[in-house]
Amino acid sequence: MSQTFKTAAARGGTLGASQHQHEDQKMSETMSTTLPGHPAARDIADLPAPPGLPLIGNALQLHPRTIHRTMEDWSRRYGTMFRARIGSRQVVVLADGAAINAVLRDRPDGFRRPAVTAEVSDELGGNPGVFLAEGDAWQRQRRMVMHAFSPAAVKAYFGRLAHVARRLEAGWLQAAAQGHEIDLTGDLKRYAVDVIAGLAFGADVNTIEAGDDAIGRHVDTVLAGVARRSLMPFPYWRWVRLPADRRLERSVLAVRSATDGFIAGARAALAADPGLRERPANLLQAMLVAADHPDSGVDDAAVAGNVTTMLLAGEDTTSSALAWLIWLLWRNPAALARATDEVRRHVPDVAALTYEQTEPLDYVQACALEAMRLKPPAPFLPLEALRETTVLDVRLPPGTLLWCVMRHDSVDARCFPSPDTFDPERWLPDAQGAHRADRQAALPFGAGPRICPGRYLSLLEIKVAMATLLSRFDITAVHATGRPEPAEVMGFVMGPSPLTMTLRPRA
Repeated sequence: MSQTFKTAAARGGTLGASQHQHEDQKMSETMSTTLPGHPAARDIADLPAPPGLPLIGNALQLHPRTIHRTMEDWSRRYGTMFRARIGSRQVVVLADGAAINAVLRDRPDGFRRPAVTAEVSDELGGNPGVFLAEGDAWQRQRRMVMHAFSPAAVKAYFGRLAHVARRLEAGWLQAAAQGHEIDLTGDLKRYAVDVIAGLAFGADVNTIEAGDDAIGRHVDTVLAGVARRSLMPFPYWRWVRLPADRRLERSVLAVRSATDGFIAGARAALAADPGLRERPANLLQAMLVAADHPDSGVDDAAVAGNVTTMLLAGEDTTSSALAWLIWLLWRNPAALARATDEVRRHVPDVAALTYEQTEPLDYVQACALEAMRLKPPAPFLPLEALRETTVLDVRLPPGTLLWCVMRHDSVDARCFPSPDTFDPERWLPDAQGAHRADRQAALPFGAGPRICPGRYLSLLEIKVAMATLLSRFDITAVHATGRPEPAEVMGFVMGPSPLTMTLRPRA
């Protein structure tokens, strides 16, 4: 018996309140069972495909830095389900939002992350964290990580987050006073590294003031290297190691050394102060306490894998989302003015910023969600079928690679009127409590059981950074280095090409 995912009824552009009250019911209705004797209408071979070359297929058309745009363009040309080939690997590409949502809700039983990504990680000596873990290992680690990233836990670490933001403010004040351009993308990466190191590991790495972002550089190298190897048509590095592969291996060792140091420091702190087992001071201590529980089923290797996951994912996703948000606000003065007014009403003195002051920043959060709709850090999600499955009446055998295009319905006028317009208000409720945004069509944090566990922390980081910026400064310019507009650059996530910013301090 196989699982069938059928497209939900065509959407009419806006959603009423009653529709939002029945999202779970809608998702269950997209899933049904294919009975014996009722085969799927089509096989993969029946799907359209872009022309390719013998042996390598479409590999030369899929550059790692722009692969997301190519798949999006093909989905408009060949439809919401087609096939492509990267070397010997056949890929089924899916761009239907309702079907993708149903697929995501069928994890971890029906789909997993592609085995090739885990193989690349294993070759580099990585420990599988919750991002790559599967089956029972994922279930055990998920409980541990969700506890560490719960809203209550993140709120308890807010002081560290505000401390990092004050360092960011100080650097921007100095640059503004001297009339210097700010390396916006670089500063936001350093901010994200310092936040995740402080909140998650209790480590004060202070890359903002030091200006030495060695950890961030190694993280970028590892992320780009894993993404590049996962997309290669064949594993050439097993026979020939290029300079890029040697750099990758050095960065893997550096990240592993930093991870080991964070864990050793957390273990030492727990030993010195047993009271921390009742009230951990950071996420790593909370994970170690959970791992030490007799029936946790989690060891230090799994903790190490999740430390690495947090360091890798926490740096790139949040900094990319923030960079795109600031660029889009600069390009939309009315939205920037409204966000600035909201911040200055609720955060009169950013030096005394409290968690409670971030809660009413609803428009700022709406701006972040709208930026992630237009410029999602994860514009695609590759998966692998674990059992025979039928998606949109196409039979997928076990082992089928399914490439989910996440930015398709989210920029479709049927789901979002005027989809190219930056309109944060679509994420705010109207007088009747209804939203114009189709929340099933834009999934910046994924969906289903494997939804991103760090989403709450990421949104809080964005709010704090924007409160720091808009409370203390007026933005006078944001530029894309050497370009009229920033290019979308795909690494492990999709970020902008380098951005600079100039500021004027508020009187």
